[in-house]
Amino acid sequence: MSDNQTADLILVNARIATQDQRRSFASAVAIKDGRFMAVGTDKDVQTHRGDITQVIDLNGRTVIPGLNDSHLHVIRGGLNFNMELRWDGVPSLADAMRMLKVQARRTPPPQWVRVVGGWNEFQFAERRLPTLDEINVVSQDVPVFVLHLYDRAILNRAALRACGYTKNTPDPPGGEIQRDKQGNPTGMLIARPNAMILYATLAKGPKLPPDEQANSTRHFMRDLNRLGVTSCIDAGGGFQNYPEDYQVINELHRRGEMTVRIAYNLFTQRPKQEFDDFAKWVKMTKPGAGSDFYRMNGAGEMLVFSAADFEDFLEPRPDLAASMEQELTRVVRLLVEQRWPFRLHATYDESIGRFLDVFEAVNREIPFNGLRWFFDHAETVTERNLERIKALDGGIAIQHRMAYQGEYFVNRYGAQAAQHTPPITKMLSMGIPVGAGTDATRVASFNPWVSLYWMVAGKTVGGTAIYPKANRLDRMEALRRYTLGSAWFSGEEDKKGAIAPGYLADLAVLSSDYFSVPEEEIKQLESVLTVVGGKIVYGADEFAPLAPPPLPILPNWSPVREYGGYHRSRQGVKAPATSGLSLHALMHRMFGRHDPDCEERFWRPGCECFAF
Repeated sequence: MSDNQTADLILVNARIATQDQRRSFASAVAIKDGRFMAVGTDKDVQTHRGDITQVIDLNGRTVIPGLNDSHLHVIRGGLNFNMELRWDGVPSLADAMRMLKVQARRTPPPQWVRVVGGWNEFQFAERRLPTLDEINVVSQDVPVFVLHLYDRAILNRAALRACGYTKNTPDPPGGEIQRDKQGNPTGMLIARPNAMILYATLAKGPKLPPDEQANSTRHFMRDLNRLGVTSCIDAGGGFQNYPEDYQVINELHRRGEMTVRIAYNLFTQRPKQEFDDFAKWVKMTKPGAGSDFYRMNGAGEMLVFSAADFEDFLEPRPDLAASMEQELTRVVRLLVEQRWPFRLHATYDESIGRFLDVFEAVNREIPFNGLRWFFDHAETVTERNLERIKALDGGIAIQHRMAYQGEYFVNRYGAQAAQHTPPITKMLSMGIPVGAGTDATRVASFNPWVSLYWMVAGKTVGGTAIYPKANRLDRMEALRRYTLGSAWFSGEEDKKGAIAPGYLADLAVLSSDYFSVPEEEIKQLESVLTVVGGKIVYGADEFAPLAPPPLPILPNWSPVREYGGYHRSRQGVKAPATSGLSLHALMHRMFGRHDPDCEERFWRPGCECFAF
């Protein structure tokens, strides 16, 4: 056999959901030079086996193409991941507060303890938020910042001091510093109507140095790999400046240390100077610049600040500024002239209608002619505006924000309105490209299986059923939105999202069969073997010996050292999560018993983790 026909890696004895046009299944796959070279039966693929081919028996496990999040803030999230205590998936407020207290004792001032999105109170057994008193008990000296969706942040007194918020601090535009009867800040910050006060306050906290930001980004990518994610489209984000805040990911790309493929969009940062930002950037880079691992994708999700209609279903729908049309027209005209794809955050149908007025007017002047563009979110879009999106060949990237805000939406707008928020099946029936994602990390979690569960079961993380069967997807179709569907939004549907010859060799081997487990167990799925570009980037269970070496965790007080990223149930604790721990620490991990005076890595007589 010639070298050209010899595979680098062969995977056999599997149930492979190829996501090809026939939605077919296969049992084996051969990979060479980072791409799939053959897909079929074990016998078919073994013809590509050579003396140096690595062959892995997958023991009948289900295999899917690597998941692709169409809207993830991975670059910004990576810079901060190791500083953040994640409550994503934590089952009770008691557990969450215990984690917060332990982490506050591990965190040296002036560093903060930060809980930044990915949770809501409905996931907790107590079904309530922590109180200000509970947050203040956690620590008197270490600042504590807890972000809840887009609507509020809870700060302890140390955090108020660190931020300089006093009786004399005025409320910023669009935000409220809640105060007691004497006018002193209580520690509750309210987004009314936008989240700028929350993000501006978070930005006051210390940053990690560049080497620790690089380590943090690698840990975020590895946790995504653990969940089967191999690609994403980075939607930019507030307080993420180009090119300064891209230096870490640029360096990781240069060193070949990325394990998640990223197509990134550029997000304007300066109100009233958005056109100047994009006019500068179109001279610095262009869509497609980069590699299959790291490439520039276009503009957005913010194009002009006057178009921001961030959802906060605890507050009434915000009215966009009268200046929006003029400002947006100028930017969109520039992008179309330069053939830059673009995306735009849009929650409400009323906003979408005004945005489409702008797009249609620009299209009459300078035809889009197939230029790829799309809306993000589109929770309340109507059929009439879907028709207009279709006419302009646009797409819609949906995210599972309603899994975290569904109860609030129902309370404000009613259960009937929630049934088609967003109208996913209508979008698909009209032939509109639809990609799935999370919008992590400041509202929803980055766990793609929660998003897939939301699309399939139609329920929130708190278990509230919001969608009838008519607006839910079957499991194959939901998976397609997370693979080939998302690839459309970076113009890569011809090489990503399917296990087919010539496509990039990205895949995930699952802990259980996605297609047959009970619906409630979809949320618990993980990958036990993740491959990106033909290389193994994560392994667990029987594939743990194939995993790359563990990464150090920096800084040494990082919450990731103790809690990781997305919460894992006690039943889900696997060898890689406990390797290198003392027996004492392992008992803590397995049984969740924490003596408040106990150092987890050292046994102390009387410690209740041994009180079985």
